[in-house]
Amino acid sequence: MQRRYRLLIPFLLAGCTTSGQTPPVAVGAPAAMVATPADRFGPLFEAVQMRRIFPDGKTFVDAVPKRADAAILADFRARRPADDTELRAFVLANFDVPGLEAVPQSVTGPRLPIARHIAGLWPHLTRDPVTPPAGSSALAVADRYVVPGGRFRELYYWDSYFTMLGLVADRRQDLVESMVDDFTDLVERYGHVPNGTRSYYLSRSQPPFLYLMMGLSQTRDPAVLGRRLAALKREHAYFTSPERSVTLPDGAVLQHYWDARTTPRDESWREDVETARTSGRPAAQVYRDLRAGAESGWDYSSRWLADGRTLATIDTTNVLPADLNSLLWGMERAIADGATTLGDTATARDFAGRAARRGAAIERWLWSEGEGRYGDYDVRRARLRGGVTAATAYPLFVGLATGPRAARVAATIEAQLLAPGGLRSTTVETGQQWDRPNGWAPLQWIAVAGLDRTGHRRLADAIAERFLASVEREYAASGKLVEKYDVEEVKPGGGGEYPLQDGFGWTNGVTRALMVRRGR
Repeated sequence: MQRRYRLLIPFLLAGCTTSGQTPPVAVGAPAAMVATPADRFGPLFEAVQMRRIFPDGKTFVDAVPKRADAAILADFRARRPADDTELRAFVLANFDVPGLEAVPQSVTGPRLPIARHIAGLWPHLTRDPVTPPAGSSALAVADRYVVPGGRFRELYYWDSYFTMLGLVADRRQDLVESMVDDFTDLVERYGHVPNGTRSYYLSRSQPPFLYLMMGLSQTRDPAVLGRRLAALKREHAYFTSPERSVTLPDGAVLQHYWDARTTPRDESWREDVETARTSGRPAAQVYRDLRAGAESGWDYSSRWLADGRTLATIDTTNVLPADLNSLLWGMERAIADGATTLGDTATARDFAGRAARRGAAIERWLWSEGEGRYGDYDVRRARLRGGVTAATAYPLFVGLATGPRAARVAATIEAQLLAPGGLRSTTVETGQQWDRPNGWAPLQWIAVAGLDRTGHRRLADAIAERFLASVEREYAASGKLVEKYDVEEVKPGGGGEYPLQDGFGWTNGVTRALMVRRGR
């Protein structure tokens, strides 16, 4: 099996002006060359993250320096803070450190109906256009957008599609249009949509939902549609670049998740260092696989673990995922359709052909006839990875799987993933947050929409009603909508690298979309 790679551009490790102050991220700067907080603050950054000066590693990378980087580093080297108290005091003196903005809750008296509560959250989670201050890790954002909430204080890629479903349900088309424009602008500036709008997210993306976001837009202006089509073609080139691609024995080509860097993630530095130390593998490869796992959105899951259970065995870049390749098939079909609308017959033929080849590859390499499921292909072992996961619904969701195979997937989902509170992410319990017993709003929607699309309404109704009951039960108890749910015990979910977050963009969006689907 041949894997093709291209040389990566070396990273820019300094990025300082003659004044010593790092400027805001420049429009048009190559994504792989943008300096992150780890690059800029070196020994200070490592000390803060490894000594866990803040409980959440994301706090420091979102902090804004009060003066030039060079001056802060010079003082740090001169003073050498001796203990954690001194180091924390040094950071607070030299950086504006973000706090968590509380999400409004119904904490006293009768609860608002959940639909009214969600409608009241949209203004709280909406942000105005961003022009970052000098030294900030934030990226400029041209128009208004909605954040997930909690520690997630910037624009995120795949989260936003599910948030938009709720905005459509609540007739906030203005925000849908502005967010589609924001993502189009990001592709034009960086060649892809970053994981989120921070410099430390620029080396990767997230599952490519942009074409589906564009499908929620009501814009019909040919000039706008032409610009968006060009952005989709650029995003497609990013996701199908050689380092992300594997050629299979029959010549078919499928893609895997990736990240351009081989260092610990800025926002989870200590956790990644500790994982690499226990892996017995080259640290650079572990870091890349952790980063690629973050790009998948399933950070983390048994899907990416070579032994199916231990994070230190993560090998995301060795896996050809059912969800990613289904989304790329959908993107190729969308590009072909968009080109047809605009009269570009050559592009339409090209991408229709790409979609046909990818569809055949998915059906050959990612389908298990014996188990009635779509799965993830392990390149080194030359076979599908074991276990049913909610990603099996993606070929139904995008419109690739129909007929007998869709029926078999539906039966598998009902037998192995359906739980009292909705759809399990996987059948394996590892302690990772994207495994059993957790269920996540986006995966509920993917399954419900895919089952609806293929005529399996009864099962779609069961998943939708059970998940809505989980959300409503927790809302009645706490006044919150949270990031994830334990769908077996029907309570807030656990696991992961950070505390459970509330807000929460995609839960709000999917809840409202499911309510509208049922006429509620």
